[in-house]
Amino acid sequence: MQTIEKAIEKDTHARAEYDESLDIRRRIELLTPRENEILPYIITGMLNKQIASKLGISEKTVKVHRGRIMEKLDVSSVAEPRRLAQKAGINPPK
Repeated sequence: MQTIEKAIEKDTHARAEYDESLDIRRRIELLTPRENEILPYIITGMLNKQIASKLGISEKTVKVHRGRIMEKLDVSSVAEPRRLAQKAGINPPK
């Protein structure tokens, strides 16, 4: 009986992780190509000005995209996109 309970608990945990991963991937798929380009820089903690300089775009453009990314990912703090990106396998740029 104990073995069965452990197996059920393990399966429940695995399903929860899978569901979370699926939800994260679904949210990331909502991002435009430019937002996907900016996201790795956001997760490193770079400022809008720094991202703009790296990508050769205006700071205001980065600000707009950052806001849309936060909205589409349904997050409110800078740490949350970092956590989501890690779970989705998105690495910061080198």
